[in-house]
Amino acid sequence: MKLVILDRDGTINEDSAEFVKSPSEWQPLPGALEAIARLNHAGWHVVVATNQSGLGRGLFDVASLNAMHSKMHTMLAAVGGRVDAIFYCPHAPDESCRCRKPEPGLFEQIGERYSLDLADIPAVGDSQRDLVAAVSAGCEPHLVLTGKAAAFRGRPLPDSFPANTVVHADLAAFAEHLIGQEARPSQAADL
Repeated sequence: MKLVILDRDGTINEDSAEFVKSPSEWQPLPGALEAIARLNHAGWHVVVATNQSGLGRGLFDVASLNAMHSKMHTMLAAVGGRVDAIFYCPHAPDESCRCRKPEPGLFEQIGERYSLDLADIPAVGDSQRDLVAAVSAGCEPHLVLTGKAAAFRGRPLPDSFPANTVVHADLAAFAEHLIGQEARPSQAADL
């Protein structure tokens, strides 16, 4: 199974210091939905792993979160894309759970659900905690310079990021990279 794990806020949609709390506040980043559709059309299954501490903080409820995800699914379908599943941590930072990134719990849940070893599964996010969680679960870390990581455009990453982090301008650039990487070995085999 070809699987990609994506963060949500700052990777697929606009992030907010005030939290994304409603469908009207959930706005896709330019080209992100089309990037997911490109991945799907190339045979990749896409799942989301996202911290949603706004639930634990009482800023929105599960019905609002489901409505945001329904909007995302509808908008993805309109461009020919889909997300197979969404795994989220509902806990506030002080709850010391195992599923809140940078802990690897969400990734472990994904591995269990799909009966997969996550070694070398690409995981994409816009923050250090996304990538630390991904690497802890064995995933290949990819940083998009959107959301929280926009501050790193034109600058080297701090040493606190995993050493093997691959950096992309945005989700569209990641999709192009992954699909291009996949095409290279078959082209070499044809020679």
